[in-house]
Amino acid sequence: MPGVDYKTVQSRVPMARALELLGFASRGVTGEQLRGPCPVHCSQSPRSRSFSVHLAREVCHCFKCGFAGNQIQLWAALNNMTVYDAAVDLCQRAGVEVPWIERW
Repeated sequence: MPGVDYKTVQSRVPMARALELLGFASRGVTGEQLRGPCPVHCSQSPRSRSFSVHLAREVCHCFKCGFAGNQIQLWAALNNMTVYDAAVDLCQRAGVEVPWIERW
């Protein structure tokens, strides 16, 4: 089975695109940082801002449930997938070619 070049997935599908595919609605923007309800623990409050995304660093963190990661890890957590499957699925849904690595 071929591997996936995760760094290339991150560059081809930026965090902003992954959030768009997830339907994330930010409640505040400060420079390169977005704040809003956490999609991992499904914040119910309409004013929730516990989920923080730094677009330049391509990382996110929830100050309530403790989730932290990049767009592939976020996609995996929300869709109950392995990181490998999440990377492939994220590329396919974003309409970009999966960066396969042939190992042998």
